[in-house]
Amino acid sequence: MAFLNRRSFLRFTAGAGLGVGLSSLLPAYARQGASLSEIGEDIVYPGVIDLQVQETAIKLGGQNAKALTTNGSIPGPLIRLREGQTVSINVTNQLNEDTSIHWHGIILPPEMDGVPGVSFAGIKARQTFTYQFPVTQNGTYWYHSHSGLQEQQGHFGPIIIDPTEPEPFEYDQDYVVMLSDWTFEDPHSVLANLKRMSPYYNYQRRTVANLAEDGDWRRMRMDPTDIADVTGATYTYLMNGIEPDSNWTALFQPGDKVRLRFINASAMTYFDVRIPGLKMTVVQADGQNIQPVAVDEFRIAVAETYDVIVEPQTEQAYTIFAETMDRSGYARGTLAVRAGLEASLPERRERPLRTMADMGMDHGSMGADSPTMDSNMSCMSSDAPMNNDMSGMSSDAPMNHDMSGMSSDAPMNHDMSCPGNSSMVPHGPDSHGSGNSGVPMMVGSRLHEPGTGLENTGTRVLVYTDLRSVNPGYDQRQPERELELHLTGNMERYMWSFDGKKYSEEKELTFYNGERLRLVFVNDTMMEHPIHLHGMWMEVDNGAGEYKPRKHTINVKPAERLPVEVNVDAPGRWAFHCHLLYHMEVGMFRTVAVIDRPAEVG
Repeated sequence: MAFLNRRSFLRFTAGAGLGVGLSSLLPAYARQGASLSEIGEDIVYPGVIDLQVQETAIKLGGQNAKALTTNGSIPGPLIRLREGQTVSINVTNQLNEDTSIHWHGIILPPEMDGVPGVSFAGIKARQTFTYQFPVTQNGTYWYHSHSGLQEQQGHFGPIIIDPTEPEPFEYDQDYVVMLSDWTFEDPHSVLANLKRMSPYYNYQRRTVANLAEDGDWRRMRMDPTDIADVTGATYTYLMNGIEPDSNWTALFQPGDKVRLRFINASAMTYFDVRIPGLKMTVVQADGQNIQPVAVDEFRIAVAETYDVIVEPQTEQAYTIFAETMDRSGYARGTLAVRAGLEASLPERRERPLRTMADMGMDHGSMGADSPTMDSNMSCMSSDAPMNNDMSGMSSDAPMNHDMSGMSSDAPMNHDMSCPGNSSMVPHGPDSHGSGNSGVPMMVGSRLHEPGTGLENTGTRVLVYTDLRSVNPGYDQRQPERELELHLTGNMERYMWSFDGKKYSEEKELTFYNGERLRLVFVNDTMMEHPIHLHGMWMEVDNGAGEYKPRKHTINVKPAERLPVEVNVDAPGRWAFHCHLLYHMEVGMFRTVAVIDRPAEVG
């Protein structure tokens, strides 16, 4: 394929928004070589958009299947908006069941957020619902169904919101790179298999020869290979809806600055992303501009987005490689000067194993030399006090401010202003009951850690302490209240919850409108959890002071105690949940009621 000049790029991508590519089941942005960067001033931002959700027969990797598509494509069409406009999106449900669309990361009125049973009733079969909201932000986002397990069946797509002001970085080409996991099984069967036997899809479990060394794990009813609940045993991993062998391709000319907008639209899969031979400069996280960070690799949790810029200087091809965190599979694409070229795949990495230290259970080595007691462990902001007034806390969430139980070789870390001292603290006495099968002895910040399987790669891996917003936060108030929330689970029974209680047992958290809230996540489980708050931003307390990054989805590692700050400014009821789809479905979900502060609270 010859290089596309500005006008041919325009003709090729002007329809990238909606209603195109239906015969091939690929929207325009997902086709080979379809850059978005050359549209320029000729783009029209529609005030009214029409979407249809329907069941569509597809063929993937030679197999026939049925998917839930938006305007006939998987992923769904790109919705491209402009900051400052107001948009109306008519969603017509052609299914035989209710559906919905949630606009992930978009700040909008609660009744437009698209969560059935929380903010609206859902969209009934053969009916149309009109979402209407002002567009008050810019960046890379996505949309997906919030009804049952429809997201796993292909009901998702990308959103790009162009800014009114010039962006603080330049680029020549622009591509959406949407990662997802696809199963030919009925998602309800997948969930039933997990409930029947939680390691059903873990074909990498340890053998009898490992039983002695795995004694501690057996006592906790866990396995060190339990990195992901659902694996390549059933999943095919896709890049822009294309399986690895079909090799989705993005075109460039040598010397181009190429923007790649990575969106993890998976139901259950974390990806480790690298482009061997190219540095990636991360410029956005969850749609928010950050101070540029040059890395070789980054881990993208479910529902996160990262925008990166790469600068290939020669005509060689480069592999865009997204390997699953558990190493059971990968999605791949290619950067090339013309279609049909491809680079070799990088060597596959060995499966990672959890360690007892990962779980805060390293009984004999919890001192300063332990991996969990790394000298960079503390990333608490100096302007965020520990809030010893506990009156606003739930009674079953101990804050562990009495540090007398810490081992003598774990420093107290009175200076919480930056990485440098250990912040590991005892977990506390509350195990949260039968809904929580294993509680770490110690918990603390792991923001500086690349994550399980990325510790010794020899590459520069993005970590949360790298993220710094471009501009200071708009609200510099001290948090006035602190709420601690434990991420809990019983893997043996496939129960996932908050504070040991699933949604059917405890439904709601209360935030007070106008308050500055410190929300502290404590991960009692052996798995990562991507936690998503609807309607408001979470600012990661990562040591960046007034430059804390804003995110809509926060990855919380095992045995991690991770504080975020929330400017509570969105009255109404909002969803709050783990974005691992099957975890949310079985109970790791709450609603947040943002209400006026009662007089007695002060």
